[in-house]
Amino acid sequence: MAQNKLTDLAYRNLKATDKVQMVSDGGGLYIRVRSLKDGGAKSFMFDYRLDGKQNRITLEVQTLQEARKLREQCREMVASGIDPALERKLEKERKRAAQLAEQEALARQQALTTINGLFERWVSTDLQQRKDLAEVERMFIKDVLPVIGDLNAQDIRKGHVTDVIDRIKQRGSVYTARNLLKLMRQMFRYAVDRDIIEFDPTASLSVSKTTAKNTERDRVLSQDEIRLLHKLLPDAGMMPSTECAIWIMLSTLCRVGEISKAQWKHVDFEAKTFFIPVENSKNYKTHTVYLSDFALSQFKRLHDYRQSETWLYPNTSGANHVCEKSITKQIDGRQNDTVYSNRSKNNQALVLPCGKWTPHDLRRTGATMMGNLGVQGDVIEKCLNHTQENTLKRVYQHQALKAEQAEAWRVLGERLELLTGGNPNVIPIKRVI
Repeated sequence: MAQNKLTDLAYRNLKATDKVQMVSDGGGLYIRVRSLKDGGAKSFMFDYRLDGKQNRITLEVQTLQEARKLREQCREMVASGIDPALERKLEKERKRAAQLAEQEALARQQALTTINGLFERWVSTDLQQRKDLAEVERMFIKDVLPVIGDLNAQDIRKGHVTDVIDRIKQRGSVYTARNLLKLMRQMFRYAVDRDIIEFDPTASLSVSKTTAKNTERDRVLSQDEIRLLHKLLPDAGMMPSTECAIWIMLSTLCRVGEISKAQWKHVDFEAKTFFIPVENSKNYKTHTVYLSDFALSQFKRLHDYRQSETWLYPNTSGANHVCEKSITKQIDGRQNDTVYSNRSKNNQALVLPCGKWTPHDLRRTGATMMGNLGVQGDVIEKCLNHTQENTLKRVYQHQALKAEQAEAWRVLGERLELLTGGNPNVIPIKRVI
């Protein structure tokens, strides 16, 4: 340790003069006293020799005690071959780097998005044009956000996703589990595309293995079942308007949602057409149905039962259309082994020999009947308002086949008229070759 040359009293008595003073305290420590014209301030300097070169640095301290302590540290560095001036620069750089790293960590933390936040952003930017937006929001609010909503999106792994899916499967809602996994995958891919997360936690999850294989339905009502259905409906305790919906779906090949959301302005009794606008169409394509006499009679019958001047199927308040699931629930409730307290007691009223049937099976049945009556496949696809899967045909073949469609609906209507009220002695041809 260096021997101090100055006493505390001598240090305090250092006064400014006309010239700068350099007063040694020993061990390379100097007190610099500025001249009177420069204010006479005191500072501390440390002189040292390293690698044959004489160096001097200013010690950034306020008191003599602090200066002496720092002098000893500098002397130890010099003895170890470390340049105090360079070390001070490096220390500043290290502190600066540490600050920058801390700022980056803070920025990353602030940038972390919870699943709740990610879902809100996804909804507001990508889902506003979806027709089923309300249903998507309902599903997430019910099954996803309560489980993982508060977690950071970057921390989500496939185990979190399967936890959500397994909870849904445990209550027997496999269909919901499958659809929700697909929706979650869309949301996470959205997040990856915007650098919110680095990878999609659903990427390695198979929809069929994680939920259940989506078995494609092929249920088609036979002609005998259509006859039987016609006999069962009057005693099924079903609303007359729902009976009309069944026959309309079967005779027009329309989807249940397209019927549920239809307005009377879409039905032209004079032109015998039913128009499906973009907002009601599943594939965002307008569609015009040329009504057969059979289908037209069902629309007229429905018009006689109308409860709204706007909607074919109004909700309870009449302010909007009925829920898209309403007709399906009424049909399902009459083919159920369980009697629910809030459902019809006619739970077996519409059971048919070949098993349970759904509104979509009516659409498939009508299309199948068209084929059996000799209608060409491309015409049936037009009647179904399907999107052409073949790219070349979709690009180059835009023929509407309106006359052919009208004829297809006509022959289907005639067959349904025969099955539901025609001469019982006439046996329908099973298939036209």
